[in-house]
Amino acid sequence: MKVTKAQAQENRARIVETASTLFRERGYDGVGVAELMAAAGFTHGGFYKHFRSKADLMAEAAACGISQTKARTGGVDIPEFINRYISREHRDARGSGCTMAALCGDAARQPEAIKATFAAGIESLLTALEREGVTLDTLDQRKARAKMIDMLAHSVGAIVLSRACPDDSPLADEILEVCRSEILAPLSTSVDN
Repeated sequence: MKVTKAQAQENRARIVETASTLFRERGYDGVGVAELMAAAGFTHGGFYKHFRSKADLMAEAAACGISQTKARTGGVDIPEFINRYISREHRDARGSGCTMAALCGDAARQPEAIKATFAAGIESLLTALEREGVTLDTLDQRKARAKMIDMLAHSVGAIVLSRACPDDSPLADEILEVCRSEILAPLSTSVDN
């Protein structure tokens, strides 16, 4: 039976979403094409009807995951973003958490197309955060952007360091608490002034 164009698009989207989750959980090298296709409900042989290579899927899956993170930040003010992002819930939800926190280390060793996907995703998330950064209006744009880059890097780093520790480790929670407090402290000061 021939698959319709609409069904083929739905199948591709299911593969991309499944890959996005599995890559965030286990990294790019931790998931094979056959396993990924089985998890999406397809046979291994159908992979190349949708993608030229695993790297193509990796880039598309990264874009999917980053867009999910961006969608979750829409309309959220900066302190709320920090409280949600630098949390035990986010840290423990590898498969549904931020693609950057899960895969930046892997992306650094991947082809340029994947790095470009991450760069575009980081830029779009910074833009979304800058829009919500109402408390930074008095700063010039370069300083505001520098603060957003610092805040995002600090946030991603907090999740990465916390995930590197055993889940029940006091240090894993301490990293989250300290980083969240350090990022939020100047924000509450600028609101009070």
